[in-house]
Amino acid sequence: MRPALVYRRAAMSIWGKLVGGSVGLAFGGPIGGLLGALAGHAVDLHAADWVETGTALVATPRDETQHIVFTIGVIVLSAKMAKVDGRVTHDEIDAFRDMFHIPPHELKNVARVFDLAKRDAGGFEPYARQVAQLLRNRPAVLEEVLDCLFHIARADGKVGEAEIDFLRAVADIFGFSPAEFHRIAASNGVDPTLGGETDPYAVLGLGKDVSDDDARAAWKRLVREHHPDRLTAQGLPPEFVRMATEKLARINAAWDRIAKERGLN
Repeated sequence: MRPALVYRRAAMSIWGKLVGGSVGLAFGGPIGGLLGALAGHAVDLHAADWVETGTALVATPRDETQHIVFTIGVIVLSAKMAKVDGRVTHDEIDAFRDMFHIPPHELKNVARVFDLAKRDAGGFEPYARQVAQLLRNRPAVLEEVLDCLFHIARADGKVGEAEIDFLRAVADIFGFSPAEFHRIAASNGVDPTLGGETDPYAVLGLGKDVSDDDARAAWKRLVREHHPDRLTAQGLPPEFVRMATEKLARINAAWDRIAKERGLN
């Protein structure tokens, strides 16, 4: 049986890794340039730092890369969204901190990444394109990035038109169709047309004339695609599992409402 490889250095939080020049060089592009501009205490992951221990692969540099891509994507795009919106409320700041579970000693590091991205004169598009490229073939993980952005946008009780336009543009770069964006928005309690409340059919991406069998199939597919365990295997950082769990609960709640209305068991 193939031995496991386990990182033997003292564990470093993902926040510390974000601000290292060595991490920036690993990515290149606008994200690499942003990270490379920061002074930090990240470490290189060398083969000598791994030891054989058991039977399964436990944490690989690839895992770390996916985690960092996701996290920096959310931070940078949140900063760009704040710039589009023109303001950052206390509620949005609280939502940001709550979502990330940032250790107190790492708050300055994350704030530096956020502020540098916000001050960057460039647009959000290059960052969104690089995130889409680095997380290609992982649409559910890209959707979680959007979920995080929606979570921050709606923290003050209202998602404005500028924020909707920004989120729609990011979704388009990520490869989501207009219909998929509508479903993603609805699953976050937002009507992208700003016309009113969402309904359970929209959360599942369905029309109200859908058959019982198709509705059930759509629900099962979304549950399968957005299960936290599956997302974690695809690169979702552990810090964001709670967000994925909450989304899964909203998907199940939407199905429960539809099933109850239709008398399905």
